[in-house]
Parts: sequence; C-alpha cells; structure tokens
Amino acid sequence: MPSNPPSGDDLVHLSATEALRLFARREVSPVELMRAVVDRTEKVEPRINAFTERLFDEALEQARHAENRYLGKNGLTPRPLEGIPVAAKEKHAILGRTLTEGSLARKGRVATENAPVVDRVLDAGGIIHARTATPEFSLATYTHSRLWGVTRNPWNPDFTPGGSSGGAGASLAAGTTLLASASDIGGSTRIPAAFTGTVGFKAPYGRNPGLGVLTADHYRGDGPMARTVDDTIAFQNVLAGPDPRDHTSIRPKLTLPTSYEDVTGMRIALCVRLGEYDVHPEIEANTRAAAQALADAGAHVEEITLPWTHLDLLTAVAGHFSTIFGALVIEAAETHRDLLSPYAVAFADTMTHARTQVSYLDSLRAEHQLQRGLATAMDGFGVLICPTTAIPGWHAGDDLAGDKVVVNGEEVADTLWSTMTTPFNINNRCPVLNVPSGMSSWGIPTGLQIVGHPYDDPAVFRVGKALEILRPWSYAQLEDHLS
Repeated sequence: MPSNPPSGDDLVHLSATEALRLFARREVSPVELMRAVVDRTEKVEPRINAFTERLFDEALEQARHAENRYLGKNGLTPRPLEGIPVAAKEKHAILGRTLTEGSLARKGRVATENAPVVDRVLDAGGIIHARTATPEFSLATYTHSRLWGVTRNPWNPDFTPGGSSGGAGASLAAGTTLLASASDIGGSTRIPAAFTGTVGFKAPYGRNPGLGVLTADHYRGDGPMARTVDDTIAFQNVLAGPDPRDHTSIRPKLTLPTSYEDVTGMRIALCVRLGEYDVHPEIEANTRAAAQALADAGAHVEEITLPWTHLDLLTAVAGHFSTIFGALVIEAAETHRDLLSPYAVAFADTMTHARTQVSYLDSLRAEHQLQRGLATAMDGFGVLICPTTAIPGWHAGDDLAGDKVVVNGEEVADTLWSTMTTPFNINNRCPVLNVPSGMSSWGIPTGLQIVGHPYDDPAVFRVGKALEILRPWSYAQLEDHLS
C-alpha cells in the first residue's frame, strides 16, 4: 500500500483510468471508491440536482463483486471498466426502470429493455450508480423540467450546466461520478461539457449504437462524457461497435488508440466564428489561447473562414427537426399539452410552424451546401478547432424564451445563435471532441470543439490529448464553490 493512498474527495476526483490502475494494484478498492462517491453525492447533490434516481444499494453490491474480480476470486478477471461508477442519462433505458425523459406526460413509463449504451457499460464492468437529469425530451440547451426541477452548474450554481446532458456534466464536475453517458442531436453532449469543464465526444453517425426510431436520425448519436481525454477514449472504446437493434451502427468496431503522437507538423484550421456567429470576447480569447498553445507545440495553425450563413443553418435545422425529432414532441403536445414544460410547448409550436415554411428537401439542399463548405475549408488540414458556445453561459432555470440571452441584466447574444454545436450535427459524419479551453469571468468554464474529417476519430483525440498536456485542467478549485 502507498504511504498516502487517495481518500475522500481525492478519490472522487480520480480519473477513471487512474482508478483502474489503483484497483489493479490493490491500492484502492471499488467499494472504497463507490462509498466516496455516495458520500460526495449526499454532500453536494441537494444543491446541484444532477440525479433523477440513485441506485446506491445495488451499486455497492456490484462494487463488492468488482473487488472480488480484482482479487481473482472464482477465476474471474477484471473487465475494461470494472468497478468504475458510471452515471447514465435517464433517457438511456434500463430494463424495469422509469423512462420518462423528464416529462410528466410520460410519468410511470417503464423501460422494456436496456439501451445499447447501458448494456455496453454493464458488460464492461461499469457500475451504474445513478441516473442523470435532462430537460424534457432532451430538447433544450439547459437542464430543468417540471418533473425534476432545476439542475445547476457546480462551478457557479447561478448558471446552468447546459443541456441536454446537463445532469451528466454537472455530476462529473461535482465528483459524483467518474463517467457519464450522454447523447447529442444538436449539441447535447458538447454544450454541457463546455459549461462544466469536462470532456464530451460526439461520435460520427453510426459509430455507437442507439435504440428506437431516432437511430434513423442522422443528426443524433449516443456517446461518452468524462473528466479527461484518456477516460473518454476508454469509455468510447466500450460504447463503439455494431448492435443488431440499430442497423445504422457501423461494423467493424473502431478501437481508438490509447497513445498518440504530439501535434508537431500537424496542420490545424482555426475558425472562430463559423461563418456568421457573434462570439463573446472571452470565448474568442480562450479559443485563440488554445490555438496558440498548439502552434507553440509545433502544429501549423491557420485561421480560416467558412461560407456558412445563418439562413442556410436555419433552413437545414428547421426542415430536419420539424420532420423528425420535432414531430415526436408535436405528438406529445397534441395529447398532453397541459403536462409539458413551457419550453416543450413552445418547441412543439415552433416545429408546427416550421413545417409550413421549410420542407425536408429544402433542409437537405441546405445541408449539402453546408457540408460542401466544410469539406472545402478543411481540405489540407487534419482537424478544425472552434468554440463550442458563442457565450460563456446563461442562468439556471432560464427558458431562453426571448430573442436575446440576458445575463445579469445584460443582453449578451441572440438566443438561437448562443451555441455553435448544431453545424456539426448537420455534418454528423464528423467526429467532434469538446475539451476545456479556460474559465470565463462568469465563474464557469468555456469549451473548444475539435472537429475531424468524416469518421477520422483518432485525429480529434490526438489534438485533445495534446491540449490536455499543454494546458492542464484541474477540478481542485471547485471545492471552494461546493463547500
């Protein structure tokens, strides 16, 4: 045993990969780690409200079984995520448990099978100890609902952790989980990762299997969130691969490397505004600082522009969402309008109107224009880097119902253009990794997107790993906010 093994809050801030190494050396046990996570939850969860359900009794029993695997009992050996606490997004179905998606209209609904994400976690030895909050139907860039209340950002509880995987990001930052499952149809992984200083990966369409009719929606996909790039790689390697329940899932499975060359000689494109986005000065400064770090490390960083317009982006998403995802929310509003959160009703009404203005064919034409513009701009570069959001954040509980995002009484952005993630759902064959880019004066982190060419996942992790080494990120400073 080491002279000073980690304990308490030191344990909950371990990376998953470091915890696995400590388990293997028998310096920390899965039971110790799970108890620390449970204790941490009791301390911070009343303020953060990241969890919709706690499965602590079952988790502690599974941790004892994991401990036996590390001890070699019964001839069993540890699996890739053996004993690691994993928080599952509530929309990721668990057999026999609720599947409400944050809606009173679906209260009492029970899952009839596990989502592929859940099966992959369990098969790898991960322990699902809690389930995380989302906005209703995972349709918003913040996390609150009539069913679950308001989820807050651990860095500054006045602010949202983003959405829709806001509970996932908040729990990672707060130390109440080591890994968290997420999904992304317009930025639902990357936005909360940016606002909570965590790492989130939007895998290319089909890389990770999903469940249900929306697997056919080429904007969406399930993926990993974590506190480090290495943890994200380890989790993604568990999630990837074909599943017969999702015929869009790609075979053969891509296994990401766990080590990468540095960025010396790599050609990297920098685009701050993605066409016509109005970017907050602090976001721009942190993005440029990350780009400079890569240049100082030997990468060839070149600033580029994109020919994207707000009109093309709006046309693409209006036709697409009103035809597919929006149609599901419209169905719910037609039968349970009185039970929906105000923002869900507003979304349904907006999608109903969009159907009369933009056809699916219109959206496909705009998508083609946007995809061609990106492909041309990225030609000759290994990756593109850009901000994840246009502003540092917005207040917890805010429905963003007006035309402007208002923070501390000041208008800071157009609501529709406050995030910069949806263009890469339109270009959803591109892998995108969010990593922290710094802190804002609002007391919450900011994020950087690393965008790869279609299905070139290793490239984004190469750059993400380089930035993590060049600009180390720590959660220790969070303790002042949570004490």
